[in-house]
Amino acid sequence: MTSPGRIVVAGGTGALGGALVELLVSEGARVAVPYRSTGGFDRLRARVSTPEALWGAPADSANLSGARQFIDAAAHAMGGITGVAIVAGSYAGSGLLAETPEGEWRAMMDSNLETAHAVVRAAIPRMTGEGGSVVMVASRVIESGGAGAAAYTVSKAAVAALSRVLALEYGPRGIRFNCIAPGTIDTPDNRKAMPDAVRDTWTSPEAIARVIAFLLSSGSAPLSGAYLPVDGR
Repeated sequence: MTSPGRIVVAGGTGALGGALVELLVSEGARVAVPYRSTGGFDRLRARVSTPEALWGAPADSANLSGARQFIDAAAHAMGGITGVAIVAGSYAGSGLLAETPEGEWRAMMDSNLETAHAVVRAAIPRMTGEGGSVVMVASRVIESGGAGAAAYTVSKAAVAALSRVLALEYGPRGIRFNCIAPGTIDTPDNRKAMPDAVRDTWTSPEAIARVIAFLLSSGSAPLSGAYLPVDGR
């Protein structure tokens, strides 16, 4: 696989994002990660094989102004941006829509959809001309209905739709957009939340990271506008 270059990973301090950052750095990429917790970024830096290849700064990725400041600084620090992986997000599913906390809808839209929108909107001007690849993360739940988690499901469906639209809009300008849809990811948090679940179809963060790294690399150059289930089945 060709080295994926200079990559921004939004959500890089999480379970999936951390696995992706480790893999990208091990393959020779330079990686920039926005973070809210200095401790989380320090732990990530301690995990990567080449710490000097990792750059980070505090940022609110769901805020367009904050995303732009981070992207501009990251492009300067790395000498440009050739790829973006938006793995940031969160889950909430409190039951029937009319009975959920009033803030749940907005929280899911901000965490999942608005983060994708803000980061990619900030990054596109830095990639136009040079080209590159953007990978977004939706969820298999959008295919199964998502009853009990309406806000999460709708926000992830919107992420998939956004990726398809941007593939059409920016493909002629050399920027590829693809979206993956994991099922349940085998993380410590999910094991704690679902201790009695059968994990046969859960997928490790490392396996999903390999798919994202391929989509960021030049080896996937013919692929854009794809929606790819990644759930171990």
